[in-house]
Amino acid sequence: MCNIHPRALIGRHTALGGALDALAQIAEGRLEASAEPDAERTVVARRRFFGTDTVDARTGAVRADRVALSWVGCTTFALAIGGSVLLLDAWVPRFTSSGYVPATAQDLADLRPEAIFIGHGHFDHAGDAGRIAQACGAVVHGTTEHCVAIRAQVPDPSFPTSELGDAETLIGARHEFTVGNVAVTAVRHLHSAPTAPDRSDPASPFFPAPDVRAIVRHPPTLAGVLQSLPRLRDPEGGVLLYQFRVPGFTLTWHDSAGPLTEKAPHVFDVLAGLAPTDVQIGAVQGFNQITNGLRDPRRYIESLGPKLFVPSHHDNWLPGFTSHADRYDTPLRTELARLAPGHRPELRTMHDPADYLSPQRLTFSL
Repeated sequence: MCNIHPRALIGRHTALGGALDALAQIAEGRLEASAEPDAERTVVARRRFFGTDTVDARTGAVRADRVALSWVGCTTFALAIGGSVLLLDAWVPRFTSSGYVPATAQDLADLRPEAIFIGHGHFDHAGDAGRIAQACGAVVHGTTEHCVAIRAQVPDPSFPTSELGDAETLIGARHEFTVGNVAVTAVRHLHSAPTAPDRSDPASPFFPAPDVRAIVRHPPTLAGVLQSLPRLRDPEGGVLLYQFRVPGFTLTWHDSAGPLTEKAPHVFDVLAGLAPTDVQIGAVQGFNQITNGLRDPRRYIESLGPKLFVPSHHDNWLPGFTSHADRYDTPLRTELARLAPGHRPELRTMHDPADYLSPQRLTFSL
């Protein structure tokens, strides 16, 4: 879940926000600059995140004939594709629990990603983007609002940004560009939001019981709390879906699934007009699940028509607000069963914390 209420409270007090920003910099500080691709630190990080068969042990280069991903909590994924290393969102959960995800922001910087793609600007998606980009020089791709907020996360930012529209950009607008050998399409869509029950397409309400045992097993640290608090003020800044294409493979990723049915139904046609999707990684947890279950994620799947669907934003990184991924298995399978035969993707579930940093779950040969 995103858009937690303390963000609004902190945002009204500029002095408090400034003090928290200062505390955050003291608490976790600047990340070490990432090494060259053939440096031991980078090679070790890439082999851990992408698998020893995907990364050259001497040069740190990733194989161009494979696509490999590692889940880093919530909707953050490290991606090796077309010989490039990319980050999809950039945040390692550590606000209410520490160590639940076996990774750090420094680990992500050590991957030396070429680019960071921001789906939207809330803290649980972009909270580490500034420090990681500053350490490795990655280009941050996002809306104008994302880029402004992320550059403000660090003093004297020196990393480049690529702005994909601003607050006035129409919902459904497309942006086409390339990163290395990867063709990218970004589509403006919507954040999850509650709507009235959809009588024309009814789905069972879903609200999994929270499990707070993670806080006991992985208690928060002062540094993690202080680093996260200022980020509660960060605005959404618009929402982007990204499609990544290399010869023989297409990946579509989105870190929220909005109520397009009620608010922007034309976006379904835009999604259906994208290149055929081999693998879709999509958020399934959202505010509309309370009244409309998993209808919204299902309708994204319906429009994109992937061969394989991988759920995300469904793990217990924020106990009390979130729940374990396995609680989503049954309702998600029920929703997929509503798709017409022949249009139901294979489902590859990712369960926390076992499937964090498990590239064997999401490695594909081209």
